[in-house]
Amino acid sequence: MAVWKDEEERKSLKEFLDEQSARYNRRSFIARDPVQVPHQFSDPEDIEIAAFLTATIAWGRKETIIASAQKLVSRMTGGPHEFLVNADDDDLNRFLPFVHRTFNGIDCVYFLRSLRAIYTRHGGLRQVFEESYLDEGEITLSIMHFRKIFFGTGEPGRTAKHLPDPAKNASAKRLNLFLRWMVRRDAHGVDFGLWDRIPMHALFIPLDIHSGRVARRLGLLERKQNDWKAVTELTHRLRMLDPEDPVKYDYALYGLGAFERWY
Repeated sequence: MAVWKDEEERKSLKEFLDEQSARYNRRSFIARDPVQVPHQFSDPEDIEIAAFLTATIAWGRKETIIASAQKLVSRMTGGPHEFLVNADDDDLNRFLPFVHRTFNGIDCVYFLRSLRAIYTRHGGLRQVFEESYLDEGEITLSIMHFRKIFFGTGEPGRTAKHLPDPAKNASAKRLNLFLRWMVRRDAHGVDFGLWDRIPMHALFIPLDIHSGRVARRLGLLERKQNDWKAVTELTHRLRMLDPEDPVKYDYALYGLGAFERWY
């Protein structure tokens, strides 16, 4: 259901969000965002792996996220992809001292082991997500398929909480952020747009506390919890503003919330 009274109000909201998105969706944004970590690489597989790991730990203060992600990828001698495909268990166990908030060394080693399996047995992150999307035609199902493969290396235990499941109504914010980085493309170059077999209109908003609060203030989101139902509600309404590129508005909602406390 639309949240605007008429077409004029819809156009006014779209114009406002387009302007705000343009403020943050620019190259200068990279230097103050965790996306700077995968941007230091040029090889597509290195970018994918660095982006996935950075998105995985993307909660808390930006400075801490960037420092932790940089520490993680800098330990991967030869680049993330070369390191993973050649790593043995001893190489991975050297990451046991790593800690970022509640993501500890056990979680880190599990993630690295699963990524190694994805690149050596399943063709890599791109192939897993794109083939699943082409089969299912729905990002939610692609995420579920990816989780099944990712946790196929062994019982995840506590580590499962770091890859939340939309089937259990989790917002999956960090996976949606990773997918935005990989799929979304434009002339500004913040997002990488490396994966061209998933359309931008299929993406879901990486909902967090900032974007959720701004969306509620604008009347774009009624649901109070930041869960998958809220993600689908908000994304549906953003698609009514831009059917081809709805998640570009993540820049507006997040920027207004995180940088301006506009709520």
